[in-house]
Amino acid sequence: KTAMQIVEIMKVMEARHPVVMATRVSAEKSAEIQAALPQATYFEMARICAIQPSVPLAIRPGKLSILTAGTADLPVAEEAAVTAELCGFQVTRLWDVGVAGIHRLLSNRHVVDQSDVLIVAAGMEGALPSVVAGLADCPVVAVPTSVGYGASFNGLAPLLTMLNSCATGIG
Repeated sequence: KTAMQIVEIMKVMEARHPVVMATRVSAEKSAEIQAALPQATYFEMARICAIQPSVPLAIRPGKLSILTAGTADLPVAEEAAVTAELCGFQVTRLWDVGVAGIHRLLSNRHVVDQSDVLIVAAGMEGALPSVVAGLADCPVVAVPTSVGYGASFNGLAPLLTMLNSCATGIG
């Protein structure tokens, strides 16, 4: 969509909904959107342009945590985190805790134990969601990312790993 198409859509939706989001928005497009809609906020890492209510939404119950295997997974994870926050959820972020540095995940086991839902983003071989699901007693949303080198095949390898996981509770 063009910036002006997004502006028109956001104007219509703003009259009907307390939160309006446009995802996968470049910084350049967000500048055009914000020129037309000064009330819009741009979340650069998440690539989300949003209109938020003047009064914050009520905090939703439950503990939502979002984890990444590596720093290259941050844009995808931030998109999920900002979306959840805009919808009223409190989010705990745990970045760069992949299997290559499993000690970082294990030293933050309390985050996994205290969560009601975990969203786990991973590229490369996509092993982190299986590891987390093996530790957790709550649902784990596995999110493959298209980052990595070698044989990650633009996200296909992590997707297949996540689909083939033997850990319970992964979606």
